[in-house]
Amino acid sequence: MDLDFSDNFIVKGKFSMKKADTEYQGKLKKKEGQKMLALEQGKLRDLQEKLYADGSKSVLIVLQAMDAAGKDSLIKHVFGGVNPQGCIVHSFKTPTDKEYDHDFLWRHYIALPAKGKIGIFNRSHYESVLVCKVHPEYNLNEKVWDSVKDFDGDFWDDRYESIRNFEKHLADNGTTIVKIFLNVSQKEQKKRFLDRINEPDKNWKFSSGDLPERALWDEYMNAYEKAINETSKDCAPWYVIPADHKWFSRVAAIQIIIDAMEKMDLKFPTLSEKETAALNDAKTQLEND
Repeated sequence: MDLDFSDNFIVKGKFSMKKADTEYQGKLKKKEGQKMLALEQGKLRDLQEKLYADGSKSVLIVLQAMDAAGKDSLIKHVFGGVNPQGCIVHSFKTPTDKEYDHDFLWRHYIALPAKGKIGIFNRSHYESVLVCKVHPEYNLNEKVWDSVKDFDGDFWDDRYESIRNFEKHLADNGTTIVKIFLNVSQKEQKKRFLDRINEPDKNWKFSSGDLPERALWDEYMNAYEKAINETSKDCAPWYVIPADHKWFSRVAAIQIIIDAMEKMDLKFPTLSEKETAALNDAKTQLEND
C-alpha cells in the first residue's frame, strides 16, 4: 500500500487545537501500518548512513507531547534500526542549578547534534513556553528573573522570538529541524494512565505528579496552540500528529522525518582523482599480497 502522510500534518497558517483530530489514521489498518513502518525503517537507516558519511549537515528532531502520548515508544520504534553512533537522544528534565545559571536555551544548545548526526530532543526548549507558562512561578528559578514578578505578554513574546531566532540560526548553519507534537486526547491519556497503574510492569511509568498536570489540560492546550502558531516557520515547521493510535503516529513520524532528510539531497562523498588513484593502488597491493 503506497500511502504517504508526510504532508498531512504540517502547520501552515493558523492552527487550532480544538480542530486537530487525535484519532485520525486514514484508510490504513494497524497491520498494514506495522509493515509500512518496517519498510520505512530501512529508508531511514540508508539516509542516516549518507548523513553520517557526508558529515556536513545535521538533523534535529524535537518531540513534544502531553504525558503518555507515546514519545519514548516512538523513539524506540522509529529510530531502533539506525546506527547508534550517528544518533543521540536527550531527555530534558527539570533544569539543574548549573543550567539555571544560564539562559533558558543554553542547555539545549550544548546538546545539539554534531554534523553528520541525528539529535532527538525528548521534550525541549519549548518547555520554557509550555510548562513554564502554565506554571509561571517556575521562571523565578532562573536567576536572571529574580526581580521579575509579572510574566506578562511581552515576556512570552520575547521567548517566542528567542526560539524563532535560535531555530533560524540552526537552519542557516546546516541543521534540518523537524518538530513533532504528538496530539493525544484527554480520554486516551486517561486510558494509558490506568494501564500504567493496572499493569505491574508499567507502574514505574506513573508519577504522582501526573494527575495534577492532567487537571490543567486546557491551560496546556492553550500554551501548545500559542507556541505552535508562534514558531511554525518554513525553516523549522511543526507537525501535529494524531497520537491516539501509537502505531499510526509512528508511521506518520517516520515518513515526515524521511521526507525532510530526502530534501537535504544527501550523498556519499565522491573521491578526488588523487584519492581514487590511491584507492586503486591499495587494491593492487592487497590483491598481490
